[in-house]
Amino acid sequence: MSVFTASDIMEVAIRIEENGVNFYKFAEQIAKQDDAKKLFAGLAQAEVAHKKTFEKLFAGMEKSNLPESYEGEFSAYIRSYVDNNLIFTKEIMDQQLAKVTDTKAALEFAIQRELDSILYYHEIKRLVPAAQHESIEKIIEEERKHFMNLTAMKKSLA
Repeated sequence: MSVFTASDIMEVAIRIEENGVNFYKFAEQIAKQDDAKKLFAGLAQAEVAHKKTFEKLFAGMEKSNLPESYEGEFSAYIRSYVDNNLIFTKEIMDQQLAKVTDTKAALEFAIQRELDSILYYHEIKRLVPAAQHESIEKIIEEERKHFMNLTAMKKSLA
């Protein structure tokens, strides 16, 4: 029996996307090249769009039936877990963003976070029933698109 449902994983994805928006807005501000600024701005917008897509998928999924002390307790836990332990965490943001002072560093940081996201979703897919894998694959495909755009930009600036 799985502890998580695809809706739980989708909720994590929503939070990751929210945190990603914050990073891409920051990256846009520090980028010197216009094309990099446009890429980061576009990625921030894409993260917002992905969040909306994930929210729609989430709304149609079976929610976790874990016992809660109050309504929304598990959801609050998931959000706190993501904020403090995954992909775009506050600690990672603080430590690594201190090193992100130019476009190249922002691209490298973003590329790594996108790869981390892809890996996370591949690994977490094992925790949900096979019937829900398609939803997780949609998330992975979105993150791959970000990775490809970022690596193309990095190559063009080299």
